Amino acid sequence: MTLFRLDASIRTHGSASREIADIVEQEWRVAHSGDSVVTRHIGVDTLPSTVWAAAVTAGMTPAQEQTAEQRDAVALAATLVDELIAADAILFAVPLYNYGVSQHFKTYLDVVLADPRATGVPFLAGKPVVLATVRGGAYGPGTPREGWDHSTPYLRRVIADCWGAELTLVEREFTLVGVNPALDAFTDEAAQLHAGALQAAREAGRALGALPVPA
Repeated sequence: MTLFRLDASIRTHGSASREIADIVEQEWRVAHSGDSVVTRHIGVDTLPSTVWAAAVTAGMTPAQEQTAEQRDAVALAATLVDELIAADAILFAVPLYNYGVSQHFKTYLDVVLADPRATGVPFLAGKPVVLATVRGGAYGPGTPREGWDHSTPYLRRVIADCWGAELTLVEREFTLVGVNPALDAFTDEAAQLHAGALQAAREAGRALGALPVPA
């Protein structure tokens, strides 16, 4: 079996979303020792900001008239979709940035959707996907930032509703407690949320690893 893992954090060390994803991956590896894990880190190895426009306009341009940039963009979109289709399970680690979707992951989604195989069809129908997402503050009901998380609902809509994947969400809040002194009053609550997220990651990884091998 193959696990495809994508990280969108701009950090390579100390990343809260990466911590969760590492646990999910480790649990999956316990059940699939020796199997393949394909990785892509778009927060570090970023996709070009112009690639989506090039891929979209390529679809409106006769093949003989496409520029080298357009052909490269189409090829990249195909590669990204190939990675998702080829995987038996998928792990996305995507933090909330500035109340919205990471620009790196939004570019990734746009480029994927530029491929005809992923346009308007649930091309990941039934495929298990774990989304590890983290938020620096608290955004739940009754909090001052309730409704300010414009990333998680969007990701649910695309991954589960548009792509048709079987989505499991593992999330952690208050990751900036201990970093931002203004949040010091929430130290105990943050510790509980952290522990809960790590446990949820272990459970999600075990569930992912327990899925039957495709025939």
